[in-house]
Amino acid sequence: MSKDAVHAAQAATRTHEAQAAQTPADAGDAGYSKDLKARHVNMIAIGGAIGTGLLLGAGGRLHNAGPALALAYLVCGVFAFFVVRALGELVLYRPSSGSFVSYAREFLGEKGAYVAGWMYFLNWSTTGIADITAIALYTHYWSFFTSIPQWVLALIALAVVLAVNLISVKIFGEMEFWFAIIKVATIVGFMLISIFLLATQHKVGGHTPGLSVITDHGGLFPHGVMPVVLVMQGVIFAYAALELVGVAAGETAEPEKVVPRAVNSIMWRVGLFYVGSVVLLALLLPGSVYSADQSPFVTVLSKIGVPAAGDVMNLVVLTAAMSSLNSGLYSTGRILRSMAMAGSAPKFTARMNRSQVPYGGILLTCAVCVLGVGLNYLVPSQAFEIVLNVASLGIISTWVIIMVCHMIFVRRARAGLATRPHFQLKFSPVAEIATIVFLLVCLGMMWNDPDVGRKTVLLIPVIAVMLVAGWFGVRRRVSQTTDQELSELTK
Repeated sequence: MSKDAVHAAQAATRTHEAQAAQTPADAGDAGYSKDLKARHVNMIAIGGAIGTGLLLGAGGRLHNAGPALALAYLVCGVFAFFVVRALGELVLYRPSSGSFVSYAREFLGEKGAYVAGWMYFLNWSTTGIADITAIALYTHYWSFFTSIPQWVLALIALAVVLAVNLISVKIFGEMEFWFAIIKVATIVGFMLISIFLLATQHKVGGHTPGLSVITDHGGLFPHGVMPVVLVMQGVIFAYAALELVGVAAGETAEPEKVVPRAVNSIMWRVGLFYVGSVVLLALLLPGSVYSADQSPFVTVLSKIGVPAAGDVMNLVVLTAAMSSLNSGLYSTGRILRSMAMAGSAPKFTARMNRSQVPYGGILLTCAVCVLGVGLNYLVPSQAFEIVLNVASLGIISTWVIIMVCHMIFVRRARAGLATRPHFQLKFSPVAEIATIVFLLVCLGMMWNDPDVGRKTVLLIPVIAVMLVAGWFGVRRRVSQTTDQELSELTK
C-alpha cells in the first residue's frame, strides 16, 4: 500500500483510535508457516554477522591496514548495530516478511519500496554469483575436484542450495543453524588456541606473540591512517546480511520475544568474533605476513604446524559461502513476494508452493545466479571481483533506506500517529543521520580504487536509469493494486 493510500485510509476513520487501528498490513505476509524457532533466528543473526569477510577477507585487510583493522571493524560494527537495532524496532512495530521493503512502502510510498526491493535484489543476486564463484574456487582447493570445470561446481552448488530453500522454511532454518554452529565453533576454537599461544609465549613463525609484534612492526598504523579509512568500505560488506533478522522475524511465531534477544546479542558477538579475532591475529603475527589469498586463520595455524589446517579452514570458508547463498535465496524470495503483491515485481514471484515457500522469487534470483555460472565459464579469474563490488551498492542503499524509514517512523510516533515499541534505537535522529553519512562516505571512498571501486561508483547512474525505466513499466499495475487495497480498506 502506498503512503498516500495509508493517509487516505486514516483520514476516513476520523478518530485517533481508528487511525491507530489502521496500521497497514503487507498483503505479502499472508500464507507463511511461522516455523522458524528462536534458535533459528538467533543463529541466522550470528550467521549474518560472521562470513567470508572475516574468515577469508581479514587476511588481505590486515596486510594493508595493519592492527588498526580492529578499530575499523569496531567502528563499522557500531553503525551496523544501529541499522539492525532500527530494523528491530520496526519489526516489533509490525512484523513482516517483506521487512524493510514493507516499511519503505509505508513510510516512503510505493516508489521507495520499489527502489528498496530491487536494490536489495541487486545485492543478493550479485552476492549469490560471488558465493557460487567462491564455492567453486574453494572446492578446487582439493585435488580431487581440480579436473571439474569451475562453472560446473558453481552450478552444482546453486542446485543444492535451491533444493534446500524450496523444501520448507524449517529446513532452511535448520541448515542455517548448523552452518552458523560450524562458523562459531571454528572462531571460538581459533581464539582459544591464540590465547594459549599468547599465555605460553609459544613462537609463531619465528615471532614471540604479544604487544611486541605490533610495536616492533610499525605500531597500530604501520602504513598510516588512510589505508585504515579506505578498508572500511570492504569491512561494511563483511557485515552484510545482518538485516536477515528482519526478514526471518516474519516467519517466527513470537517476534516480540525473539527479535530483541537476537538484535541485542549481535553487538557483543561482533565485538568478540570480529574485533577479538583481529586483535589476536595482530598479536600473533605482523600484518605483512598475512595475505589476501589465504585465510588469516590458516596462516597462523600453518605457522605452528597444525596438520591439515588448510583443509579444515577451507571447509569452513566453503560452509560460510554456502550459508550466504542459502540466506540470499531465502531473503530475496520473501522480498520479491512482498513487491509482487504490490505490483512492483513480476506476478509469478508472488507464487508459493505447498510448503508455503515463495518459490517464484527464489527461482528469479537463481536465474540471475545462472548468469554467474556463465561468468565463471567466460572469465573464471575475474567473476568474483566483478560482482562483489556491485553487491556493495545494494547493501549500502538497503541500510540507508532502513535508517530513513526509521526516522520517519519516529517522527510519526512523536506526532501521535504511531506507537513505538519498548525496544528502541536510542538517540534518534542523530544515530540515523550519523549512520547514513558514514555509509555515503564509505561509498564515496570507492572512488579511490581506480581499478574496481571507481568503475563501481560509475555504475550508479546506470542503475538509476534502469530503476526509472522499470518504474514506468510497473507504475500502472502498482496504482491499480493500491486503488484496490484502498477501496477494501475504506469499505
